[in-house]
Amino acid sequence: MTSDPEESVRLQGFGEMTLRTAIATLMALAPRARSQAAVFRVRDGSRLAAREIADLASDWGMTPMAEVRSPRLVPEPHWSDIVRSMVREAPLPALMVAFLVGVLVARR
Repeated sequence: MTSDPEESVRLQGFGEMTLRTAIATLMALAPRARSQAAVFRVRDGSRLAAREIADLASDWGMTPMAEVRSPRLVPEPHWSDIVRSMVREAPLPALMVAFLVGVLVARR
């Protein structure tokens, strides 16, 4: 079935838009979200198959965005920063109890 890029479709969770815009939006999503999304034609309510969406995207020169999972991009949590932020927000009695528990544990 040939598809017009200006055909009205409904992208689940995003609303009504043209077919080209819907496919471009899908290609920008993460792989898991892309596989769970659904595109419905407005004229007859039929759902576009994932293979048809992939074929149209490749025909129109749209490539899916890669999911970037580089350990360098995600900062490691530094325990000193975590504890420091917890201490800033803790009430004084809780700090005193924590100090006393620390002293007791250190003596054993």
